[in-house]
Amino acid sequence: MRILVADSLEPSAIAALEQAGHSCAINADLSGDTLPDHIGDHEALIVRSTKVTAATIASGKALTLVVRAGAGTNTIDVAAATEAGVVVTNVPGRNAAAVAELAFGLMLALDRRIPDGVIDMRAGHWDKKGMSKGARGLAGASLGIVGLGNIGLGVAQRAKAFGMKVTALQRPGRSPESQARITDLGIDLLDSLPALAAAVDILSLHIPAGPSTAGIVDRETIEAMRPGALLINTSRADIVDADALLAALDAGRIRAGLDVFPDEPGSGKAEWTSPLSTHPAVVGTHHIGASTEQAQLAVAEGVVDVVAGFVSGSPIHVVNPAALNAAPNKGAAG
Repeated sequence: MRILVADSLEPSAIAALEQAGHSCAINADLSGDTLPDHIGDHEALIVRSTKVTAATIASGKALTLVVRAGAGTNTIDVAAATEAGVVVTNVPGRNAAAVAELAFGLMLALDRRIPDGVIDMRAGHWDKKGMSKGARGLAGASLGIVGLGNIGLGVAQRAKAFGMKVTALQRPGRSPESQARITDLGIDLLDSLPALAAAVDILSLHIPAGPSTAGIVDRETIEAMRPGALLINTSRADIVDADALLAALDAGRIRAGLDVFPDEPGSGKAEWTSPLSTHPAVVGTHHIGASTEQAQLAVAEGVVDVVAGFVSGSPIHVVNPAALNAAPNKGAAG
């Protein structure tokens, strides 16, 4: 296959793809706006954070496969891909440990005011007295986890090592394996998101984006959070009501650790600012939850597996199964 890699990807994956007979063009500087002009006659597209719009799908006259080198596919116009007969796949589960680790990094950074201390020290200010105030500590704190997939369960496992009490949401249809892990980890379950928010010191979000989760952390949930509570989001920005979150931050009721932001840039580097990213009650990172060497190597191996499965006629991790039987609409105007 002719493959365009429109983001950074581990060299080991490129080598494995080329060894399998595929030709790879690499352009990690592309954005959602420029990708349509570069898709050309490539048959497959591999992306991490670069947005894949309907314009890219329409421009990819030979395109049959889009691989998201990660779990979430909210940056890909899956509906347009399905209509065009383009299969969209992802690589779930390979970066769970990395995201769970960042969630705890954000918790610790907020609780111990680590970024503020670093800024002061680099400016030549020593303030042991001031920086010693306000830290609660994680031991004995209550943590609410929204989403008990691979990442959420990874966060729960680490929380137990910190001596935290973990609570999550009751949900029907969990697999016996997931239920067994919940039991083993001693996770308590509540019936509603506002009830969970009101019961914990820290609320950490680990659910995918989609029509059923958009704005699920709404004003009612945010207002239910305890004064001084922390909100951690290493998932997707649109699952949170941004206006309600900003109002709670402005009121000084809660603080937030965010790895994802509304309208964040679709490229690796950009000049950008937002009310949340610059808020003094926010510790922010640059959507780097999956960006560890360990995770990227695992994801790269997963990408190779996905391409191999597609070529062999046994596709895996397909997000839009309807595209497997759809007639490709190549050459359509749009």
